[in-house]
Amino acid sequence: MAPAWADEFTLLEWDDLIPMEERLNPPPFPEVNHEDEFAIPPQPVGKVVPTLDGQKVRLPGFVVPLEGDSKAVTTFFLVPYFGACIHVPPPPTNQIVYVDYPKGARVDDLWDAVWVTGTLRTVSASHEVANASYSLEGVSVEPYDL
Repeated sequence: MAPAWADEFTLLEWDDLIPMEERLNPPPFPEVNHEDEFAIPPQPVGKVVPTLDGQKVRLPGFVVPLEGDSKAVTTFFLVPYFGACIHVPPPPTNQIVYVDYPKGARVDDLWDAVWVTGTLRTVSASHEVANASYSLEGVSVEPYDL
């Protein structure tokens, strides 16, 4: 029997957020200035897939907390792998999703992956940590399981 969300939300993989032409011809990765140990390479900018705007989706990933308190995270970046946005440079902008989840997600262990379900928008968001090409209005955040 399929989970209840299966009829309402499309399961996405991270590659689905990258337009096909960008998958076939990826932009060059920013060069690192090895002469200046404090130089921060720019974050790669990725294009969006316009048809994803307004889609109800479910996407797995890792949480990078942006706002909340010790009990719940209300806004966060969802990223495809642990440590993204902590290391420099962050992933391309189309591999970061800004999630607004007013209910607050209790994330007991940020090492663990989660499923985030909600409405995806091709609206960018900026934060001092990184920039995102997508935003998601979250309706649920659950531990990752297959």
